[in-house]
Amino acid sequence: MNAARDSYADIAVRWYRPVAVAFLRRWLPCAGIVNLLVLGGEWIREDLVATMLASSGVAALVTLSALIIGSEALPAKSRRICWLAAVFVSLSALAIGLLSLVRSSFSFYDLFSRAWLIGPGGLTLYWLLSQEVRVWFAGQVDGENAAAGLARHRRLAPRLESFGTHLLLWHAAALVVVPVVWIVDVAISPGNALGGAIGDAFTLEHFERLLVGESFWLWTRNSLTVATGTTMLGLAFAIPAGYAFSRFKFSGRSQAMFAVLLVQMFPGVIILVPYFMVMKTLGLLNTSIGLILAYSVTALPLCVWMLKGFFDTVPRELEEAALLDGCTQVQVFRRIVLPLSLPAVAVTALFSFLAAWNEFLLALVFNTSNEQYTLPVGLASMIPANGQRWGDFAAASILVSVPVVILFVLFQKPLVQGLSFGGVKG
Repeated sequence: MNAARDSYADIAVRWYRPVAVAFLRRWLPCAGIVNLLVLGGEWIREDLVATMLASSGVAALVTLSALIIGSEALPAKSRRICWLAAVFVSLSALAIGLLSLVRSSFSFYDLFSRAWLIGPGGLTLYWLLSQEVRVWFAGQVDGENAAAGLARHRRLAPRLESFGTHLLLWHAAALVVVPVVWIVDVAISPGNALGGAIGDAFTLEHFERLLVGESFWLWTRNSLTVATGTTMLGLAFAIPAGYAFSRFKFSGRSQAMFAVLLVQMFPGVIILVPYFMVMKTLGLLNTSIGLILAYSVTALPLCVWMLKGFFDTVPRELEEAALLDGCTQVQVFRRIVLPLSLPAVAVTALFSFLAAWNEFLLALVFNTSNEQYTLPVGLASMIPANGQRWGDFAAASILVSVPVVILFVLFQKPLVQGLSFGGVKG
């Protein structure tokens, strides 16, 4: 019994690592990467002192991470030296962060960037000075301490991992939210300045100027016409083509599928001049029909391949049973396959609509009249060479995004179903 207890204690001592050390081993490299990005930002801002402080902060975090990660394989005496060095480096990182914060302008960016140095430096110093970590670095852990530490690790590790995961998710959300907040602030601020404090003034003059004028509503009508026509025409060709590629074996099938895929490998600018010549010959310049045809042909390969993949997941046994019941192939497709594939069709339609809604290059080349501008081209015309109207442009950008947001909200359920439709077979 005593031998078994001693063996368990020896295993616990060998595998024990304080939860603080395990957390720091994982997150100090992440803090170093963030501070490396901050260093790039300070270099772009051409602030020499801030750049030097950011460089020192990156060096401190990298050194601190190396000391904590590499100390585990060292003997007890060397680990005590690593602990002293880690305390000094973490204190230096904390001091550098505080000094950078004091000389900053206390803007949102300054607070965010300095927090990623002050936080890791202060937290590391606090944990290094705790008794649990000091005992572990000194190599004085016995079986009782190891057992208590492992129990503490099981209790605290999930909380720390959850905190770290949420921290990453907050930063990922901030990458999306911050630009939107900035655009909204420019749209509701007087004048046409891109900088300034957020929320320092409020006005709706930019939105009023757009909504009262005729150009914005004309561009919106053109974009809706083109995007809706592209979606309907594209689906009319893509649905039967995807089903044919999925279900039937015919001569040239593999070559046709490869050709459809090959078209996607070339950038759209290559076909710009041939498209323009064809549209000019057919008299389709400055018309919505010309854009609908061009967009439908451009989006058709992607739509066909998406729908083919979805049709492949529909069990063939359902079609065979319907054929035995007397249905024709058209009835099988219309009554069996198509209803089961509606989520996939909805996803394809949404992607096709968004591609036509956001396309700029072809609309710019094919349309030379303001009456035929779509929203992307119309927004670009609001930024002349002199006297940029950033407030109007920001307001127009928000208004253009509203239909897209509404579509994603309304079709959220079909979108999720369609994206996961081909994930599981059988």
